[in-house]
Amino acid sequence: MRRITGKTKDETLIELQSATDSQITDGPAVLTGFRINLHSDESSGNGLSSLLDRAPLPGNTESEKLQPNKDTVFFRDGVRRIDFVLSYLDDKDGEKKQERRREFEANLEKQGLELETEDKSDSKDHKTYFLKIHAPWHVLATYADVLKVKVPFKESDIPHGQDVPLECLSQPFRLPEHIMHPQPDYFTYPFEKTKTDFFLINDKDTFFPPSTRNRIVFYILARCPYYKEGRKDRDKTGIKRLLSNGTYTAAFPLHDCRYWKRARDAGCESERYNLYKNWARFLIFYKEQPLNLIRKYYGEKIGIYFAWLGFYTEMLFFAAVMGFLCFTYGLLSYDDNISSKEICDPDIGGSIVMCPLCDKKCRFWNLNSTCLSSWQSHLFDNEGTVFFAIFMGIWVTLFLEFWKRRQARLEYEWDLVDFEEEQQQLQIRPEFEIQCTNKRLNKITQRIIYTPTDCVCVCVCSHQISLIVACIIGVIAYRLAVYAAFASIIKDPMRKIQLVGRFITPQLATSVTASCINFVIIMILNFFYERVAIWITDMEIPKTHLEYENRLTMKMFLFQFVNYYSSCFYVAFFKGKFVGYPGAYSYMFGKSTKLRNEECDPGGCLIELTTQLVIVMAGKQLWGNIQEALLPLLRNLWSSRKGRHNPENHYSRWEQDHVLQNFSQLGLFYEYLEMVVQFGFITLFVASFPLAPLLALFNNILEIRVDAWKFTTQFRRPVASKARNIGAWQEILNGVAILSVVTNAFIMAFTSDMIPRMVYLYAYSKEGSMRGYVNNSLSIYNISQIPKNNMPEDEWFVNLTTCRYRDYRYPPGHLKEYTHTMQFWHILAAKMAFIIIMEHVVFVVKFFVAWMIPDIPSDVKARFKRERYLIQEYLHNYEVEKLKIQLSRDGTEMNSQRTCHIHPQRCYQTVTC
Repeated sequence: MRRITGKTKDETLIELQSATDSQITDGPAVLTGFRINLHSDESSGNGLSSLLDRAPLPGNTESEKLQPNKDTVFFRDGVRRIDFVLSYLDDKDGEKKQERRREFEANLEKQGLELETEDKSDSKDHKTYFLKIHAPWHVLATYADVLKVKVPFKESDIPHGQDVPLECLSQPFRLPEHIMHPQPDYFTYPFEKTKTDFFLINDKDTFFPPSTRNRIVFYILARCPYYKEGRKDRDKTGIKRLLSNGTYTAAFPLHDCRYWKRARDAGCESERYNLYKNWARFLIFYKEQPLNLIRKYYGEKIGIYFAWLGFYTEMLFFAAVMGFLCFTYGLLSYDDNISSKEICDPDIGGSIVMCPLCDKKCRFWNLNSTCLSSWQSHLFDNEGTVFFAIFMGIWVTLFLEFWKRRQARLEYEWDLVDFEEEQQQLQIRPEFEIQCTNKRLNKITQRIIYTPTDCVCVCVCSHQISLIVACIIGVIAYRLAVYAAFASIIKDPMRKIQLVGRFITPQLATSVTASCINFVIIMILNFFYERVAIWITDMEIPKTHLEYENRLTMKMFLFQFVNYYSSCFYVAFFKGKFVGYPGAYSYMFGKSTKLRNEECDPGGCLIELTTQLVIVMAGKQLWGNIQEALLPLLRNLWSSRKGRHNPENHYSRWEQDHVLQNFSQLGLFYEYLEMVVQFGFITLFVASFPLAPLLALFNNILEIRVDAWKFTTQFRRPVASKARNIGAWQEILNGVAILSVVTNAFIMAFTSDMIPRMVYLYAYSKEGSMRGYVNNSLSIYNISQIPKNNMPEDEWFVNLTTCRYRDYRYPPGHLKEYTHTMQFWHILAAKMAFIIIMEHVVFVVKFFVAWMIPDIPSDVKARFKRERYLIQEYLHNYEVEKLKIQLSRDGTEMNSQRTCHIHPQRCYQTVTC
């Protein structure tokens, strides 16, 4: 093996070891016994290059010497591909780090990997060393057998094309065939080192694609120890620990070329360029995604994410269209809204005096001061909203069921049908193998096995959720305290209304400012929750990567669910529901706090829920896009101004990738989390804001291209990993889908004013219309009976005798004074009936649709069974042919032995010849 390192000054050692036949594998013709250890300072770079020019590797041509082209993915010999790169800084006080690196790299060589070091004098900053790693054929074959990597053995003869309806209309949205299907379709089978002649191995250098090669090398790096031989320090294992303690600064596989230009080297596939040109540019947002190329370059796990995100965005189109139609209906029926006309009418709404909405600071006010708010509420609170809520309950079922079918098709096409994460050694976390010290006896095998610490950390989770609830209570207290201030500043109710007061009511001002404060609190708490959730999961020491991600997913979503949705739940189901009435108001934490519970606007609380949802949802999406797109762009502009962004002339391929951002193991987790939180917004509270799916659609169109741009231009190439589905997120989506039916039913019943209007229209209206509804929905209270603590501070209301408030109670002087009327109980019964009917209708349709739509398409089932049959048949024929050859060889040997036994002289002459 040839290896070049730089350590001390003015010291050069060249060791030539003869390469025996046993050291040369059946892979590429490389000399594994030739090793160069160069110890020099920064000035030794030219001497090293001339040395290599004078002493090329045996078996290589002149073109395989040190190449002047730095933008390459090969060793200096131009033959061996770089599968992984490690970088480090040569610290002056880093003797321990040097010792760790020395032991780690020696153990890598024992595993069969080939190493080559780039001296710091050849790097741009003259500080960084780069260790290039190549996995020869025998290493790849060994670990491909261990990891059961599926490889092709026969080109598929099953028709793969699908008839696309109206293909001519879809042509503008399609990509070229060589981009959509970058490689032929093969029958595959788990690789076995003893059956190399069974597989289609035309070239051992290119048989395993780069994504598989870097996955195998990372598997070795993650489990390679760095302790001395004879010692058993279990914790001194793996590249992750070496990165955390600073022994190495980075570890990453290489991109195959620059993203804006094809590679000059014919051995490079230029797949990164194809991805950037056909996927990562926003101007082609209307084009389909090259999922097969994404999977080939980044691995199945990232491919599944983009397949799910693309499918989710496609399905959002139908929800967005329906939501837009619902909103349009609200606009078109604007002039038919009799209730808003009565509120705005000076003779009706102007003559109705409402009771104060807070103590001391709030005055009596005219109902027509909420004219604009009532018109705004009608845009979202109308008859079309009920239909849209039912539609979304069915839409979410169709989305999940059709995604299962799409996922099943991808599992078949990407050879993931038989992939079981728990059975793959690749999925076992090195941290589990190192840190897990608990032992127990397996009752079945009678062997000692290691078990992880069952650290549920309920106290920590409860503490974090309690912190969220405390913050929400703080925001509610803010709303109650500041409402009085807004009421006294914005409104001058019985006198001349100020200009700002016509457009901003105290309720709206309080809701907007409280929503903004709540959004800021949400973003601050997210910073802490991420670290707490990761810390808890690390303490539990999950066994596999899948188990780790599932546990982290559940914790993070629990935190985010409470964090993002709690304020919306408060506005939807608690605000205005426990107010009381004049003379018997309810207070938060008792009367001593003087924080009177909030009342809803006469038009209902739905408009406030809409405001809360828009601010939190739109703010989160805007902030996420700024973080993902704008900040990296500014960083690139800054680096280009400093003159460091000129890689084609100065940077080598590994240096270009080294300056990129690292894609962490949890990078994809945060992408899923962002989309699932958005999914909750557009399903749980969509009845209050039908335009939410439209906002989500626009965001996701941008999100796909921003994520693609980040992966191709801003991130180092991630280590390829497999996944057959979206994991625990599928169960979370199912749970949110079921909960959304309940929440939307309750929103329509208790938050919206739809049910009271319907009850009045069909049971109490004498004209069969909505005329008189506003007066009917307001109760009367005698001002003289209002306690002094609830009265305004000024006394200009001396001529008033009664005021109105939003409730259904008997007027003063009635035998059942201030108790609920029969209409209240009729409305409550109608609300409960609506909830039961809506839930049952939607759930019946959901389960019927789920039963009607099979999870696996029939053509995929047929093709899978056909492929299984052909694989078994082909494998059987291979084993039979192999057995025939073996029997023929054994028969020849037996005949030869029989001839020697009968005619020894003839056998002797044959052997002599």
